[in-house]
Amino acid sequence: MSQPTLTTLLVANRGEIACRIMRTAKAMGLSTVAVHSSVDRDARHVREADRRVDLGGAKASESYLDIAKLLDAARSSGAQAIHPGYGFLSENPQFAQAVADAGLLLIGPPVSAIEAMGSKSAAKALMAAAGVPLVPGYHGEAQDLRAFQQAADAIGYPLLLKASAGGGGKGMKVVEQPDQLAEALASAQREAQSAFGDARMLLEKYLLQPRHVEIQVFADQHGHCLYLHERDCSIQRRHQKVVEEAPAPGLSPALRQAMGEAAVRAAQAIGYVGAGTVEFLLDARGDFFFMEMNTRLQVEHPVTEAITGLDLVAWQIEVARGEPLPISQAQVPLQGHAIEVRLYAEDPQQDFLPSTGTLVVYREPAPGEGRRIDSGVDQGDTVSPYYDPMLGKLIAWGQDREQARQRLLAMLEEMAIAGVRSNLRFLRHILAHPAFVAAELDTGFIARHAAELLPPPSGPLPSEFWKNAAMAWLHWRGYVHRADDGQSPWTEPSGLRLGQPARGVLSLRSQDQRQVVSLDYDPRGGLAQIDWLRQPLTELHGDTLYLQWQGEVHEVELDDPAAAASHADACVGGLSAPMNGSIVRVLVELGQTVEAGTALVVLEAMKMEHSIRAPEAGTVSALMCEEGNMVSEGTLLVALTPS
Repeated sequence: MSQPTLTTLLVANRGEIACRIMRTAKAMGLSTVAVHSSVDRDARHVREADRRVDLGGAKASESYLDIAKLLDAARSSGAQAIHPGYGFLSENPQFAQAVADAGLLLIGPPVSAIEAMGSKSAAKALMAAAGVPLVPGYHGEAQDLRAFQQAADAIGYPLLLKASAGGGGKGMKVVEQPDQLAEALASAQREAQSAFGDARMLLEKYLLQPRHVEIQVFADQHGHCLYLHERDCSIQRRHQKVVEEAPAPGLSPALRQAMGEAAVRAAQAIGYVGAGTVEFLLDARGDFFFMEMNTRLQVEHPVTEAITGLDLVAWQIEVARGEPLPISQAQVPLQGHAIEVRLYAEDPQQDFLPSTGTLVVYREPAPGEGRRIDSGVDQGDTVSPYYDPMLGKLIAWGQDREQARQRLLAMLEEMAIAGVRSNLRFLRHILAHPAFVAAELDTGFIARHAAELLPPPSGPLPSEFWKNAAMAWLHWRGYVHRADDGQSPWTEPSGLRLGQPARGVLSLRSQDQRQVVSLDYDPRGGLAQIDWLRQPLTELHGDTLYLQWQGEVHEVELDDPAAAASHADACVGGLSAPMNGSIVRVLVELGQTVEAGTALVVLEAMKMEHSIRAPEAGTVSALMCEEGNMVSEGTLLVALTPS
């Protein structure tokens, strides 16, 4: 069957990956089409596309996961091809088949390859037949609790539950001991059903201190398959990658070749075409085990592009059109080192709970040599509870690993975010940690170094901060001006007090800290005692000042102690929603007595479940939510009377 002429590409995704695909498509002379949900109507990927199609709905199931709507969007926009990006329908064989049946070109592998690797259980059997080493586990069809209990007893604890049809940490739970299995299985099945429409699970032996090393493979329709070196993705939180780098530090040439050739065998065993990633667990002895194959572009593909100089999206489009790979294995470039970090809207101090809201401040680092930013948001955009909380990725390349690390650390220092919580400070701590500098990497890195990576909030803010905040506040309110702004000094408040030094006073609050700031006036007029303009960022939005201080953006407001006390009184004894989301389970009843740590409510947000637990023993005195409710961050859910 001849391929249709390709002039218009529809990107069936959102966020940074949609923007990144469109960038290459436009460079290749293609017209781009964005699809969007009702809440993404003004999103960045929509603004950057040549055309847009409204899918309606808010949830992914009503928009980005609706196959019929996506096909209708392709027809109405005149697109001949669809790029699924990653996540959503990128590894869904029903979607791939529907695209083919509609006479459209899918920028991805054939249906048979997606089906072969779409089930982790079936993939394990295929890899065993191909001679690829496997981690001990259970990949059976029986999905009841008893089957998993029997398998767990045979394999031995600790164990890892994984969604058979997906990845990205969704539907993944570590089970340390037998009495945790039932609850972990039920929660993982719900997450898998919500994220992938498939609740099937598999079980694997949980290896201690393994590294997560993956191989980028690429195959064309003419029987050629290459591996484009490897990436180390060991630094993870909640089983989801946070830092990735290429090539993987410390691997011998022989081990690199062995893993690369094993990955190619895996791809060839299923007749693979296009970009794919074969993921391995590598233990300290140098033994590696097949984990899974992702039949799509990976989030971390930019580090491979950085060390090879190749555009993998361009290769995807060319291979889908039937063109052969342009180079052989021996010609695959390898230059320098690259490191990528994922920037998330989340709160590392609260077990990385997703954060929603408006990006009141969003400043990216300046461009420069060895710097790349793949983002999907701009200042003023809204982070909703319906989708993954990743804002974008920062990538640095260097002649060696240390140069790449230093460049990326500098990029993170220049980044500024406010309005939602982010993992920006956490990422800085990772890159600066001595163990990371020494490339001492494994999947337990974050847990092992948690005390240094997640330090408690710093102590009281210094007086210099409060003086800067006061001066900035007065400036943005129009009371004080820079010496070179052309304003008359007579527009400034004088602070005159008869018989006493001229002084102004402001009562300020930043989170839970309060400070009364006294500012002495220069005898010649004006508030000139401190050069607050040295701060890299000060902005006033509404009644909140955003001031960057020592790498962090702080929110500063005029203090109203009476209002704060009233709010505190209203929240006594209440457990509130830590983020916007939907209530999937209410686990207690009115009047029920609970112990400290008891799960009370399960909240789903951004495809993950989060349990609201009792901070102390007590009695449930009120329930303010029901299953199915959509709730906003801060909404009271349960009232608990302490014992």
